[in-house]
Parts: sequence; C-alpha cells; structure tokens
Amino acid sequence: MTGLRSALWLPLFDELADPVAVARLAAEAEEAGWHGVFVWDHLRWREPVRRAADPWITLAAIATATERLRFGPMVTPLARRRPAKVARETATLDRLGGGRLTLGVGLGSDRFAGELRATGEELDDRRRGRMLDASLEILTAAWSGEPVHHHSAHYTVDDVTFLPRPVQRPGVPVWAAGRPGNVRPLHRAARHDGFVPVDLQHPDELAAVVTTVAALRRPSTTRYDIAATLPPGADPAPYAEAGATWWLAEFAPETMSLDQVRGVLRDGPADVGTERIR
Repeated sequence: MTGLRSALWLPLFDELADPVAVARLAAEAEEAGWHGVFVWDHLRWREPVRRAADPWITLAAIATATERLRFGPMVTPLARRRPAKVARETATLDRLGGGRLTLGVGLGSDRFAGELRATGEELDDRRRGRMLDASLEILTAAWSGEPVHHHSAHYTVDDVTFLPRPVQRPGVPVWAAGRPGNVRPLHRAARHDGFVPVDLQHPDELAAVVTTVAALRRPSTTRYDIAATLPPGADPAPYAEAGATWWLAEFAPETMSLDQVRGVLRDGPADVGTERIR
C-alpha cells in the first residue's frame, strides 16, 4: 500500500465564503497534520446556498497563512477564464506560497447552478474541452519562461513572456478531472500530473483508472497523483490500495457548516501509510 495524503476539499459557500475564516481553517489543518487544502471554483450554487467567495483571493489568503500544505482550486473550469491571466495568477500564487500550488482543471458543468448559462459562457461540452486543452497549452508554455506564441480558434497569445516563473519546475502541477469511463479526460490527465475522478463509486473503478493512466503515460518516472474524493467517515484505505495518492475530504455544500469542517479537521488526516506534515 502506498502512502495516502489527506486534504480538506472546501466549497467556498455561506459560512466558508469568508476568506479570513478559510485561511484560519487552513492554518489549523496544517497544525493538525493535513497535507492540503483545496477549494471549489464556482460563481454560485443552488438553494439554499446564498453566498460564494472567489477561490483565487481565498487561495492567496491560504498561501500566506500556511507554510507547508498544498493548496489550489479543485477544480477550475478553464474555459470560462482567460488563460493569459491564469498564467499570471498561477505563477504569482505559486511564488506567494513558496511552490505549493496544485492547479485542478476541468470542463465545468451547468447542471448544479446554471452558472455557465447565467453568465453567457460556452455550454457545449466538446467546445469547452477544446478550450480547456488550448488553455493548458498556453499555461505550459507560459510557465517555461520563454515567449509564448499561441494562435488557435479560441485564444491568441502573441509573443508574450510570463516572468517571473512559478517556483515549481517545469511548472505548476496540473490535475485534470473527469468521469472514470470517459476516454478524453483520461488522455488529458495522462498528459499532466494527476487525475481527479468525478462521481467515483467504488475502489475497482479507481483501480481501472490507475491501470489506464499508467499505460498512457509509459514510459514515465515522474510522480503522478490520483485523488479520491470521499466524505468524512468513509474508509479511504481501499482507495489507497487501488492506487489513490490523495484523499480529499468532501462536504455537501447544502448542509456544510464551519463547525462540521473544523470537527473533521481536528479528527486529523487519514492514517494510511503517510507521515503527517508537521
């Protein structure tokens, strides 16, 4: 069994729409031995949720409140963001945190709160997928520190150099999200640094993902992460056995409270073969 790292996976809604409160939670999580704090990236959510915080500003607060744990958006729908601006934001945030940013990316969805439709974003999944891949090409080039020349159907970056570079080399680790049975997200994830399965139902599903990604990545000696999102109280050990490297403790946004998150935090990370960070 490989070591399993543990992270809080926080919807930035209602009581957690306060970046000061979330930064304090992150500091407490670091002290309690958690390995990461990741945050949702949404403009709104369905009722009864009423308030939402910006993930990037909140992540900056987390970066300054902590010293060791990893943090990042999990996941950000890149198709609704300008990739050149994300290149600047990610490099700056990685430097602010001393090289601890992980960038989670995905297509996004309109089914939870209609936020893509409400703000005039692209609704076609395949088109958003092409926009996501083009954005990742731009980010990879930007993090190199060399001039970026990108001309595609969706974006233009014409001879722009993005300095300073992120602390991490060759760039910020990218985890791509997708449903385990979908081929394109798995191929996308295999080109980067990690995979976040959506709607994971059973450890056997995860084992199949691990096998597929390993085959797509051969030969590769670099670290690769697979994150399993499970509610507090679930046993992450079978997922670690199947190949998960991270457990993301998930919370239902409609019922989540600050006290609930703090209670899970104080229970500590999963005890599955990995030392705490302190």
